[in-house]
Amino acid sequence: MNTAVKESTEADSQTGDSEQRLKGRYLMILALGALGVVYGDIGTSPLYALRECFHGPHSIPVDRVNVLGVLSLIVWSLIVVISFKYLVYVMRADNRGEGGILSLMSLLRTESMPRRMGMGALVIIGLFGAALLYGDGIITPAISVLSAVEGLKIGTPFFENKIILFTIVILFAIFLVQRRGTAGVGAMFGPITLVWFVTIACLGLYQIVQRPEVLMAVSPHHAVRFFLHNGWHGFLVLGSVFLVVTGGEALYADMGHFGRYPIRLNWFAVVLPALLLNYFGQSALLLNDPQAASNPFYFMAPKWMLYPLVILATAATCIASQAVISGAFSLTRQAVQLGYSPRVQVLHTSAKEIGQIYIPAVNWALMICTIVLVLMFKSSSDLAAAYGVAVTTTMVITTILLYVVARDLWGWKRLPTMLLMSFFLFIDLAFWGANIIKLPQGGWVPLAIALVVFTLMTTWWRGRKILGDRLQVSALPDELFVTSMEINPPVRVPGTAVYMDRTPEATPHALLHNIKHNKVLHERVVLLTVETQEVPHIDEKDRVVVIPKGHGIFRVIIRYGFMEDPNVPRVLENVKVPGLEFKPSETSYFLGRESLIASPKWGMAIWREKLFIWMSKNSTNAASFFRIPSNRVVELGAQVEL
Repeated sequence: MNTAVKESTEADSQTGDSEQRLKGRYLMILALGALGVVYGDIGTSPLYALRECFHGPHSIPVDRVNVLGVLSLIVWSLIVVISFKYLVYVMRADNRGEGGILSLMSLLRTESMPRRMGMGALVIIGLFGAALLYGDGIITPAISVLSAVEGLKIGTPFFENKIILFTIVILFAIFLVQRRGTAGVGAMFGPITLVWFVTIACLGLYQIVQRPEVLMAVSPHHAVRFFLHNGWHGFLVLGSVFLVVTGGEALYADMGHFGRYPIRLNWFAVVLPALLLNYFGQSALLLNDPQAASNPFYFMAPKWMLYPLVILATAATCIASQAVISGAFSLTRQAVQLGYSPRVQVLHTSAKEIGQIYIPAVNWALMICTIVLVLMFKSSSDLAAAYGVAVTTTMVITTILLYVVARDLWGWKRLPTMLLMSFFLFIDLAFWGANIIKLPQGGWVPLAIALVVFTLMTTWWRGRKILGDRLQVSALPDELFVTSMEINPPVRVPGTAVYMDRTPEATPHALLHNIKHNKVLHERVVLLTVETQEVPHIDEKDRVVVIPKGHGIFRVIIRYGFMEDPNVPRVLENVKVPGLEFKPSETSYFLGRESLIASPKWGMAIWREKLFIWMSKNSTNAASFFRIPSNRVVELGAQVEL
């Protein structure tokens, strides 16, 4: 057994042991909390998924063959894509417990993975998949809340012209409360979502009793018959069928918050049965009343229950929106830590939960884009055309990346791995093909958003690399600097000076500038580099490396995982090395601030260099990002041509 396979097996074993310890009341609490966060997106799909098959742009006639055929496709999509692919297979690929496409991409770049040709291309693909999730984060709140509020017009035409207004008000409120965090209301997410699933299950069960023949749709031959009956038109309907599994990536991304076992328990014990009962119930209603196709979800409810159901659906969609917004915050923090995004202001909304964060810039950008989408499309049915393209593309990318993980990290044999991946890829590409034709009707929206985000991420990553190379050319190795201090020692002054630099081998430019202009050196000098590793968390014993260079000069390397927030002063205060001490009142931090100039030198196109410069100017300053007190910071500038 090679090292990679051994490590993977040990990790699986440890995860299994930890899952076995989740028992009783704690397991129930954890599972209840996961309901709202993990299953909000997929749990609200019954509001619009089946309706789009029979009432959307590519709708088909409501007859027995079509109803049973579409229902069979829905059933087997939930079983194969969610139950088998994501819960059984994809969730095995955890990066020390964390999931999500950026976490998966980082897993490909860990030391335990062998280097292979095309790794750079895989990273680019992974970045584009991450960028697509922002498109999903914008569309999900819009279509979810809009579809819930549309239930009002079924009760009375009075609300017909007020749906858009109500939707915008609710969306504005959702984004407005983000700054307050979810610590207080988060405890209600699980119970409300549980009530939602119980309610939709009961609604479906009542309709199934009226037409129990819908249960025959469990047989996959009805799906085959559907395609034979409808041909190319039947393939186009797959784009609407896919709406039932749009929350698949959320299961994987939220694995680090709750663990695999509670997520799997929720799915098989609560979510899957409730969704199946509701979809079966909607189908039974359509067999009884084809006119209900305009909104089969709300037509299942008796009249007295309509308005309470709208309120419950709105609450459920708000929770689903909260989940994808929080996911965008988490994704952005990962991108910053991994070097794919400029530093942004990250505010913690809970003193207990480190994962509860708020990023103002991302929040307001999402809000503006979401409200613009509602105004553009005006109905959830029209908005559904834009939904699915981003998620299907991300699913295809996930399958491709997981093939590499299975082969190189898990040590799976080529033939069975290719067969399994081909099966998943066949399904993913079928859904992708059915959705990609929606480009003219709105499918271009998430792709355009993803292209903008992808351009920003790759420009930042490439620009930082070019900047590092430019600075490296004129850098002075530590050994040469220490030798020069022995030959021509400068005047030493009391205190500790921390010089921050991105490269752990070269003397920081800020230190050279300080000696050149001020002719002094502090009694203790720290050459500090903060590194972000391709793992979510770093063990405290591996957090700090201190290398004495002599003459009171120390090279210090601080390591963080991509799910951690750096706090440099706190870490340095805990460093215990002879001759090195950090007293807050006697420690000064020297930071380099580069004035960047676009140039035609080899590197990037001029427009990308200018974009990188603009991003640099608007990024959060290093002192705030690393939690350094502003009154202890000295900045020294330098001009650098890109």
